Amino acid sequence: MTEISLDLGEVTLQGTVTGTGPTVLLLHAGGERREVWVPVAATLARRGLRAVAFDLRGHGGSSGRATTLRTLADDVVAMIGSQPGPIVLVGASIGGLAAIAALADPAVADRAAGLVLVDVVPDVPPARARSWLDFHGFGGRYTRLVDDVLGSGAALFATAGALDLPILVVHGGQGSPLDDSDVRRLRAANRRVTVARVPAAGHLVARDAPDELASLVSAHVLAWRSPDNRPSEYAE
Repeated sequence: MTEISLDLGEVTLQGTVTGTGPTVLLLHAGGERREVWVPVAATLARRGLRAVAFDLRGHGGSSGRATTLRTLADDVVAMIGSQPGPIVLVGASIGGLAAIAALADPAVADRAAGLVLVDVVPDVPPARARSWLDFHGFGGRYTRLVDDVLGSGAALFATAGALDLPILVVHGGQGSPLDDSDVRRLRAANRRVTVARVPAAGHLVARDAPDELASLVSAHVLAWRSPDNRPSEYAE
């Protein structure tokens, strides 16, 4: 495990690299930090992958404040630019939405080999999303960011629907803010979306079921690199 930093001028992002091989960029949920990925990264490394996890700005050891989705997306673009490609992006919750926003730039999408959305899809009905966030104490902590994200749903959905790369949605079980209808809608918009369920996990799948999440990610990353060796969950 190697500590790294990414100097963006006004902020510095702190990160960790684990393993060698094709790069997987791990983007944590709001209120989390990169250490949540440690068990996942260790498994990915054992399976021949290079796991890179940064603290999002305003989280963990990274400076600055996360106030808009665009700011987080620009940070993700910088992370991608700092790493050897092609890269698979794995984003949990807000990390997944920031990844989608970053991939709206075709030049960035060209460097991506796939996208894993961990218990998040774009354009969940705002009233339900806000109720879930308020219940879990995030509405007051990140008011400006939450408002911005909820107002960006349609644009994020359009971006995700147009992405020409494989997408895995990892759907948590009890406590997930997602309904099956949210996932079905994304699958209808993009035929390259597939879904895997982790019933034992809540919204924070990396905390609740790190081994299962790592197995899903590694299986799909390796399958996306070798189209003749696809996991059973894969469907286009």
